Amino acid sequence: MPGLFSTDMTEPWLDPKTIDHLLDDTKTWAVVGLSNDTARTAYPIARLLQARGKRIIPIHPGTAADGGEVLGERAYATLADAAAAIGTIDVVDVFRRSEAAGEFADQAVAVGAGGVWFQLGVVDEEAFGRTTEAGVPMVMDTCPAIEWGRRGA
Repeated sequence: MPGLFSTDMTEPWLDPKTIDHLLDDTKTWAVVGLSNDTARTAYPIARLLQARGKRIIPIHPGTAADGGEVLGERAYATLADAAAAIGTIDVVDVFRRSEAAGEFADQAVAVGAGGVWFQLGVVDEEAFGRTTEAGVPMVMDTCPAIEWGRRGA
């Protein structure tokens, strides 16, 4: 599979400069799909983001409906709710299937997010085109853990 584990950097959404920018030059990451379910991939990745100095903002309607928190941060039902409450979102990290992820890229652009990251296995070329055409950098089909690990190798 092209892009798997970021070994094939020929895809425009795996641009090393964009990956480095999002990992190094950002602070606040909205994590779409993050709940308190520790068995879901979003949870350990959000913990890693926090360990790397990022503030995470959980985006999960069910958790937000309960007034809940995840990893010490208040959950929001939507990206718009989160942006209204906290201000700038540097990166929107999307843990959704490819067929549902594009709408979150569009929402990220709408709220003025500084970047979009689709996790490993999540690819939507049309959303990539719309997002980057709007001037928002985007990464797809990789994970911050993989990219930080690659740097250490």
